[in-house]
Amino acid sequence: MRTEFFLLWASAQAAVAAIRPKNFIMVIPDGMAPASQTLVRTYLSMLNGGSPEAPAINAMPIDETPLGNTRTHSSNNLITDSAAAGTALACGFKTNNGALGVTPDGQALGSILEAAKQDGYLTALVVTSIINHATPAAYSSHSVSRNALPQIAEQQIGYSHPLNQSVDILLGGGRCYFKPQSDSTSCREDDIDLFAYAKDKGYSIAQNRSSFDALSSGRSRITLPYLGLFNDNDLSYEIDRQQQPQAEREPSLSEMTETALQSLDRARQCRGRHCRNRNDKGYFLMIEASRIDHSSHAHDAAAHLHDTLEYNNVMEKLINWIDAHPDTAMLSVADHETGGLTLPGYDPRLLQTPTHSIEYLSSQWDESDKSESYLRSDILPAYGLSDASDAEVQAILGDFSAGLADALSERAGISWSTGGHSGVDTTLYGYAAGRTGEQLKADMAGGFDNTEIPRYIEQALGVNIDRVTRELRAKGTGWIP
Repeated sequence: MRTEFFLLWASAQAAVAAIRPKNFIMVIPDGMAPASQTLVRTYLSMLNGGSPEAPAINAMPIDETPLGNTRTHSSNNLITDSAAAGTALACGFKTNNGALGVTPDGQALGSILEAAKQDGYLTALVVTSIINHATPAAYSSHSVSRNALPQIAEQQIGYSHPLNQSVDILLGGGRCYFKPQSDSTSCREDDIDLFAYAKDKGYSIAQNRSSFDALSSGRSRITLPYLGLFNDNDLSYEIDRQQQPQAEREPSLSEMTETALQSLDRARQCRGRHCRNRNDKGYFLMIEASRIDHSSHAHDAAAHLHDTLEYNNVMEKLINWIDAHPDTAMLSVADHETGGLTLPGYDPRLLQTPTHSIEYLSSQWDESDKSESYLRSDILPAYGLSDASDAEVQAILGDFSAGLADALSERAGISWSTGGHSGVDTTLYGYAAGRTGEQLKADMAGGFDNTEIPRYIEQALGVNIDRVTRELRAKGTGWIP
């Protein structure tokens, strides 16, 4: 009875979709505040000659796409975490903080990605975190704890998923969870080799720049499915990635997005007997600008700016892609806000100089002699603080990460109210071409609970999340870590 109530309740709450695109793209700028977009817009405008005293602020492509606001609370807290918020955006249900793809009492919930896959759509996850982090995990796995990272990775490629669920494209970080414990860089405590398993199941594997380039832009003959993981941990912040040698540079979120789109579109267009990925249904693609959230937790204004800029780059690419592929629709919303970012009296021009994140500089600091001379000669210039005062230097020597963060944020007039998440609404963006775009605006204008987003996509694609939920629950709960 309780299960049926949940299913009926979720369906009753859904926004009604009048559009029927062939493909749907969901973009999640994890932790992005409404103020983040203001910071990026102003920063780019100031680079073109403006100043806080004579501002001339130019609109950005994404500024044409806001539809409304989304409420983010979880089932057990006014302040959600990424697991509960991811579950809401993927499955259409509220759950407790820390839980993935399950109800508060641990029952499985089908996701929009799983429903699309079960109905014949191609599916893809593209992120800058580890691929088994909370948001991508909510779309492709089920666990009472977001910390069951090895088991989540197993489910994502079908190793332990009860429906043999697999995602056609997975791009991001997290290599270490796919390696057996015999590998010195493994994060596992068992001998399961998920790379070997994936290869046996037909996945092509990419783990570095050269292998990504073989996939890039869909020009290679590599067919779906494929798994591309380019760091043992999260992918690098965009500000650090830009400093990497070209031959070793991790792919950007924009590059991975373009590659996924080209591959999905090519699989749809393929003709002939050799096309084992031939697909007439279309695709569902989830993209996460994951590290916006991490930079906000760290109060790293420089890293935050560049990862939010990259999210904007992705959104511009998607708008252009949809204009050229009008059978595609897109929604984008942050799962929650992180850091309590405010701009009480700011000058974003002071964020031009940093060339590295606090995370990167902390790793360099930890490997150094931690002397004041090294701090002044190498660290401070890399974070735009070459002229640091003696007081700033002493604060950084006392608490390296917090000292750097506070010094740059204070200079730039950027304030953070928390090291965690906040409960503010997040901006809902959306885009489609032509009449579909006009209908999308009409459908989704206003304020929505985050659980309504996947239910809208469900109707638009003509798939059934509740059917997947019933199939998963028929398998019991013993498989849920």
